[in-house]
Amino acid sequence: MKKFFSEFKEFIAKGNVLDLAVGVIIGGAFSAIVTSLTDNIINPLINCIGGAEIQGKIHLIGDNYIDYGAFISAIINFIIMAFIIFCIVKAVNKAMTIGKKKEEEPVPEPTTKICPFCKSEIPIDAVKCCHCTSDMPENDVPAEDIQEEK
Repeated sequence: MKKFFSEFKEFIAKGNVLDLAVGVIIGGAFSAIVTSLTDNIINPLINCIGGAEIQGKIHLIGDNYIDYGAFISAIINFIIMAFIIFCIVKAVNKAMTIGKKKEEEPVPEPTTKICPFCKSEIPIDAVKCCHCTSDMPENDVPAEDIQEEK
């Protein structure tokens, strides 16, 4: 039983759990702000512009009713929250990539080389230059050394 509580204590002490708890608390507070924005600013503007009753209710039998205005408000809240979370995640991802070095891409193998005699570009595996018809040296001797030999 001690091992169980020890493992639970380690789990709670991990940074992920604490970060999650802080995120949930801040998310709840932020949700209240977005709900207030929707109920107190956006819905009245929609009511004024389109004349639509966002606060509308459909009465059923007795005191029962369908509150479609609250449902529309919840949809608007969700869209606002999703957009803001998208923007935050996008900003955090961009900030994370700024600090990291870009992975160096491997340099591709060359497919051409320069003829040491006429300085034209020829295929890497050519044994004779197609421009000056010179024989290519078998080893990679610098062009300056080849010019001195002739």
